[in-house]
Amino acid sequence: MAYILLFGFFLPLVLQSSLVLCNPPELKVGFYQYTCPYVEVIIRDEMTKIISHVPSLAGPLLRMHFHDCFVNGCDASILLDSLPGLPSEKESIPNLSLRGFGTIDLVKAKLEQACPGVVSCADILALVARDVVLLTHGPFWDVPTGRRDGMRSVKDDALNNLPPPFLDATRNLYQFFIPKGLDAKDQVVLLGGHTLGTSHCSSFSDRLYNFSGTLMPDPSLDRQYVPRLKTKCAQGDTRTLVEMDPGSFRTFDTSYYRVIAKGRALFTSDETLMLDPFTRDYVLRQAAVAADGRYPAEFFGDFAASMVKMGSVQVLTGARGQVRRRCAAVNPMYM
Repeated sequence: MAYILLFGFFLPLVLQSSLVLCNPPELKVGFYQYTCPYVEVIIRDEMTKIISHVPSLAGPLLRMHFHDCFVNGCDASILLDSLPGLPSEKESIPNLSLRGFGTIDLVKAKLEQACPGVVSCADILALVARDVVLLTHGPFWDVPTGRRDGMRSVKDDALNNLPPPFLDATRNLYQFFIPKGLDAKDQVVLLGGHTLGTSHCSSFSDRLYNFSGTLMPDPSLDRQYVPRLKTKCAQGDTRTLVEMDPGSFRTFDTSYYRVIAKGRALFTSDETLMLDPFTRDYVLRQAAVAADGRYPAEFFGDFAASMVKMGSVQVLTGARGQVRRRCAAVNPMYM
């Protein structure tokens, strides 16, 4: 195990020498070495301050990177504001609960002071996602950079490309993950990111009150857990937030796999990982690591690899796209 000195502590460094092989040739670690050499220091310093004051933002900021990459690639289209008559991805139902846009704006402003017009918003999302994982006791990994920002953001694109929580894992795999070059292992690993953050009751209330039109709870949900969830989520509740990984929703670890193994995952997409032999074995293996209190070396390494892989989906590089000066708006010179 190798270690890196950060914040005065020696932290485990996830070494993935093979990761470079799956990167588009234009993406590379240290892309800003000469044009903005302190980009990662600036971002990490800012994120350290923000997460220390608002730790609940870690989950949403990690999720934001997922939601960006799954919709036409990692091009920061999730950050664009709507235009008159042209609603953006922000307006789509799966993105209405996203938080942290102001954080990205703060980071971008810091970078514009240091290196005007150099660092893309798409790279900021990737680096912020890595840093919130690190700052919540997860792994560190090198993030290949060099992404450019897209100039298109359409509301319906998000609805059509983001894997919904109410579909089973197999359907999500074939409909949403595989078309993006992500496989079953990436799916079970990336869903482990649900160890951070919360969910609105409306994302899983059907499993409590009317699963598949039966007017009954989902039988795969732990029977003892259903009454507890119902006390938090009344029928029709669209505002209440529930921890996805109760008791550990601000710490990046393998405890969420214990939640799945117990039949207590909030989402059908996560609980049905137990129906496939490969993903079930992975869930149970990581749940055992959590139960024993062991260092989650396998999951941390796998998560780093899958994040790099996901962060390379349909990226814009070279002369394609642009580098926005404000993440919420396309630079007018490109329009």
